[in-house]
Amino acid sequence: MFKRILIANRGEIAIRVFRACYDLGLHTVAMYSNEDTFSLFRTKADEAYLIGENKSPLGAYLDIDGIIDLAKRRNVDAIHPGYGFLSENADFARACEEAGITFIGPSSKILAQMGDKLTAKAIAKACNVPTIPGSAEPLKDGEEALAKAREYGFPIILKAAGGGGGRGMRRCDKEDEVIPAFNLVKSEAKKAFGNDDIFMEKFLVEPKHIEVQVLGDEQGNVVHLFERDCSLQRRYQKVVEFSPAFSVAPEIREALYADAVKIARHVGYVNAGTLEFLVDKEGHHYFIEMNPRIQVEHTVTEMVTGVDLVRAQILIAEGCPLSDPRIGLTRQEDVHINGYAIQCRVTTEDPANNFAPDTGKITAYRSGGGFGVRLDGGNAYTGAVISPYYDSLLVKITTWDNTFQGVCLKAGRAIREIHIRGVKTNIAFIS
Repeated sequence: MFKRILIANRGEIAIRVFRACYDLGLHTVAMYSNEDTFSLFRTKADEAYLIGENKSPLGAYLDIDGIIDLAKRRNVDAIHPGYGFLSENADFARACEEAGITFIGPSSKILAQMGDKLTAKAIAKACNVPTIPGSAEPLKDGEEALAKAREYGFPIILKAAGGGGGRGMRRCDKEDEVIPAFNLVKSEAKKAFGNDDIFMEKFLVEPKHIEVQVLGDEQGNVVHLFERDCSLQRRYQKVVEFSPAFSVAPEIREALYADAVKIARHVGYVNAGTLEFLVDKEGHHYFIEMNPRIQVEHTVTEMVTGVDLVRAQILIAEGCPLSDPRIGLTRQEDVHINGYAIQCRVTTEDPANNFAPDTGKITAYRSGGGFGVRLDGGNAYTGAVISPYYDSLLVKITTWDNTFQGVCLKAGRAIREIHIRGVKTNIAFIS
């Protein structure tokens, strides 16, 4: 049984994991960069320590050796990686394993398979799950990318093989866009994920982006927790997500569940994961990737199923089966969907300036609330300083209601109740 857990992340997801740990009676250890010295999340842990003192703001959270050293010095039993940063890094999971520390997520072997988008696509094909036409190996350089683009036909999209969260992606509609986009994606991928492998896919115009949440335990059990519709995006980053995805026919959704569970079982997947699909206008679906970690939008699934996904992650990592009463999922039939949920992301971005990130000090903050309203934030409070170094996410607003119309009205009301001064936000855009 775990006693002490290090959260190798920052902001709202770190706070989310701290809370799940407290609910299980676990001691929490936070790590923070120089730039996060005065951030709220570090005060929510039982202990907090500076990491990557001589590294860049991003480099601090990618410092595998430094994180493992801190974990050893503080005698932690497990590390939760959150999302982003090292959450899909097989080398980090392997370093945890070699240090005798449990990585709260899939094994390094599975991460090497499913955390890499190209390998995951190959596995999907082996399971007879349809995939979008694209390159099977990392592209060597911009010239090869251009040749492949000509082969597939425009539009195409370049993707980071080790990426996630909408970063490391560029659409190209013309030949002269390919080489500059390739260089941009490669640079972004290296900085954000420590892996600059790039691949290409044919770009589907206006598809539905549907993802299926799964949980797997060490006993070989896998269940799905239905789906989320994440089609509303900006720059390939999700802005609004909801469940259930009622705009997709029930038979297509059933096919997505079956394919998601099939892939997870094929690799012996353990812990929480999300399999993402695109559904075109003709109703054909294609596997695009698996995120072998918790996702930003996991709150939507929690609201409609009543399953605490982060607590389940920790318990599964301890070796508990899905049937453990604290998870309560002995069979697929034990998972039920109730009502509708929507998540909206409030960010410190200026819609009037092409959504450029804004920085500064929050001089006034008032949040929304009420029945069926959940707020997950990391820097949403009066006096918070928003830095230019990290993601612009300020707070996630997740609402629940019995009807879709009701949940939309509730989400709009909760957003309009928010009052923020000192930095520009996207509130007017999402409300």
